[in-house]
Amino acid sequence: MIRMLHRWPGLLALALVMVLAISGAALSVFPVAERFSTPQAEAGLTVADLAERIRTAYPGVEQIRRAPSGRITAFWFDDGTPGAAVIDPATGKGIASADPNPVERWLTSLHRSLFLGDAGRIVMAAGAAAMLVLSVSGAMLVARRMGGWRRWFAPLRGPASSRIHTGIARVAVAGLILSSATALWMAASTFDLLPDGTAPPAFPTEVSGSTGVSLAAMEPLSVIPVTELRELSFPYPGDATDAFTLKTDRGTGYLDQGTGELLAWAELTMWERISETIYILHTGQGAASLGLVLGVMALGVPAMGVSGLVLWFAGRRSRPRLRGNHPAKGAGTILLVGSEGGSTWGFAATLQHALTAAGQHVHVAPMSGFEPARYPQAERFVILAATWGEGQAPATAKGFIERLAALESVPEAPLAVLGFGDRSFPAFCAFADEVARLAAAKGWAQLIPFDAVDRQSPQDFARWGRALGAALGIELTLEHVPTPPVTERLVLVSRRDYGIDVQAPTAILRFSLPETTLLQRLTGRGVGRFQAGDLLGVLPEGADLPRFYSLASGWRDGFVEIVVRKHPGGLCSGQLLALEPDQAIHAFVQHNPAFHNEGGKPPLILIGAGTGIGPLAGFIRGNSGKRPVHLVFGMRHPDSDFLYREDLAAWQADGRLAQLTTAISRGAKPRYVQDVLRAESVELIRLIRDGARIMVCGGRDMAAGVAEALTDILAPVGLTPLTLKTEGRYAEDVY
Repeated sequence: MIRMLHRWPGLLALALVMVLAISGAALSVFPVAERFSTPQAEAGLTVADLAERIRTAYPGVEQIRRAPSGRITAFWFDDGTPGAAVIDPATGKGIASADPNPVERWLTSLHRSLFLGDAGRIVMAAGAAAMLVLSVSGAMLVARRMGGWRRWFAPLRGPASSRIHTGIARVAVAGLILSSATALWMAASTFDLLPDGTAPPAFPTEVSGSTGVSLAAMEPLSVIPVTELRELSFPYPGDATDAFTLKTDRGTGYLDQGTGELLAWAELTMWERISETIYILHTGQGAASLGLVLGVMALGVPAMGVSGLVLWFAGRRSRPRLRGNHPAKGAGTILLVGSEGGSTWGFAATLQHALTAAGQHVHVAPMSGFEPARYPQAERFVILAATWGEGQAPATAKGFIERLAALESVPEAPLAVLGFGDRSFPAFCAFADEVARLAAAKGWAQLIPFDAVDRQSPQDFARWGRALGAALGIELTLEHVPTPPVTERLVLVSRRDYGIDVQAPTAILRFSLPETTLLQRLTGRGVGRFQAGDLLGVLPEGADLPRFYSLASGWRDGFVEIVVRKHPGGLCSGQLLALEPDQAIHAFVQHNPAFHNEGGKPPLILIGAGTGIGPLAGFIRGNSGKRPVHLVFGMRHPDSDFLYREDLAAWQADGRLAQLTTAISRGAKPRYVQDVLRAESVELIRLIRDGARIMVCGGRDMAAGVAEALTDILAPVGLTPLTLKTEGRYAEDVY
C-alpha cells in the first residue's frame, strides 16, 4: 500500500510537482539576494528617527514599509504625483525603484497558480498534496529499505538510479514535507477554509482633533526599533480626525497625530503568529537562510523524478510480462517474489503459467508489498526468494521480515517457501531460510517443506514443482528456460600470465571499456558505472548461466579488469584464459556494494590470497587520497604467482599502499595469511582501535582461517569479527 501511495502520485503528478519544486527553488534565491542587496538600518535606529529622515527627504510621505529582509520602502505624493522608492535608512533618501522584480513576479504567479487564477491555485494545491503524499510515503519506504529509522543514513546499494533516488530523498524529504505542508496551509487560507483568527483594534472614536506633533515626541515611535517595524501609515493631510497606523512584529495600533498618544492597540493573536510562521517557513521571507536550504532541497525533486521514472521502467523490464495475473482480491494462489537482479521473476513466471494452466487463479507480486488483508480469497501462499550478500533481503523483499514479525496472527492459508542461491557462498539461501523459520515460529502452516534451488538450476526447480503439485493434488510440470542477461561486448586489450610453472595458470585480463548510454549507467544494465569489488558476469559460449568474477578496476580507470585462474574442467575460465588480444567476450556488471571501499580516512586492512588480490588491487589503485592501506597477500611462490607485483611496488612508492606483507605457502618456511595476522597482532589491534576496516577476498577456507585468527587476536580487547561486521568494518568476498 505504501509503495502504491508513493508510485501513482509520483507518476500522475510528476510534471506538476517538478514545476512546483523548480519554481519554488528559484524563488528561494530572492529573499537572500534582497537581504544582501538592501541597506540595513543601523543598530538602535528607532521608527521615529527613520520616519523623520524620510519625511525630510519626501515631505508628502504617506506610508513606510519594512519587508522581512530589512528592505524599507516609502510611498509619497509630490504635487499630486505619486512616488515610491527603496530607502537607504541612513539618509532617508531613495536608492532604487520600488517596482517589483518582474522575474520574481513571473515566477511567483507560476508557482502559485500557473497563471490561471483560482483554478490554477487549486491545481497547484493538488500538486502540493501529491508532494506531501510522495514525501511521507517515500520516507516510510526509505526507512523500510534501510532496515529502520535508526539506519536512515546506512550505506546504499543497487544501481545508480536507485542510489540517487534514495540518497537525495534521505537528505531532502524533511524539507519537502515542510514545504508541501505549509503550501497546503497557505492554499487553505487563501480559499478561506481556515478561520481568519485576526483581531485588529477598532479605530478610535475620539481623537484630540489637533495635528502637528513631532515624530520624536511620539513615545511609541521613539522607543520601537526599526527592526520591529512592518508598516507606518501617516494621517491623510488636513484631516484632523485621522490617525497614524502602526504595525509591528507584536501588533497593530493607532497614534493621535496631535498628541502622539497611543489610542488603541491589539497584540497579534496566536493564530496570526502561527500563520506568519508558516508563511516564513514556506517563502523564506524573514528567514532567508532557511528558505535557501529548502530551495536546495526542492532541487532534488527533478533528480528524484527522473531517477524514479528510470527505476519504474527498469522494474517493469526486470519483471517478465505476466499474462493473466489474477487480481489479488480474487486469487487463490498468492505467489510472492523476492529478487535482487530479476532472475527469480523468470522462475515466478514459469510457475504462474503452469499453475494457471492447471486451473489455479494466481496473483504474482513482490514480497515487499505483502499485506494479508489484500488476499481475502487466498488458499495458499508460495514464496520464491533469492538471497543478497550475506543473508540480506533482496531488493523486492525489503521489509517483509519486519511485517511478518509484526503480525498478530498469520494467514490460515498454508505457505511454501523456495530459496534461490549459490551453494558456493556461505549464506546460501539464508534469507529464504530465515523467512521459512520465522513463519514456522509464528505458527504459519507449511504446504510443503522448505527447499532451495542451486545456481538457478531448472532441474532443482522442476523437482520442487513436482512436490508442490503433489501437495495440491495436480500434475505440475515446471520447464524453466532461463532468460539470458543483457550483455555488452568486451574486447581484450592486454593480459599478464602467471602460475604456469606451478600448474595453476592465472591471468590478469584487461578489457576495453565499452561505450554506454546514460540510461545504462543509471539502471546498472550491461557494463555501465561500476567500481572495484563489483562483479563481472561472463556468459561463456555453450552455457545459459553466467560466471562471476570480482572486478579489479572501476569505471573511472577506463578499463575492465579481472583476475582468472584455470579450474580443471572449468568452461568459463578455460575460455577466458584462451583469449588473445582483440578477441571479445560478452559480459555485464552486477553491483556488489557489500564489498566496496567506502572511502574515508581510517586505515584499511586488505587480506587476500591468489585471485582474491583482484578487487583489493582495485581498491589500492583508486586510493588517490593516500588513505593508510595495509595489504596482506598470500601466494604459493613469488616467482610464479606474485600477482600485481610491479603495480604494488609502484603504489607503495607513491603512497597509495602504506604496507605490503606477503605470505608464501610453498617456500622454505611456509606460512599463510592467518599466520601473518597472528605475527602482527599488536599492530593489527592498534589499527582496529584507530577505526580500521578489514576487507577479505579469496577462497572460503582462507576466509575461515582469517576469521578464526582474528577471533583469537581480538578476544583480549573484547572484539570479534562479527562485532566488526555489525559495525560495517568487516567485509568478505569469498568463493
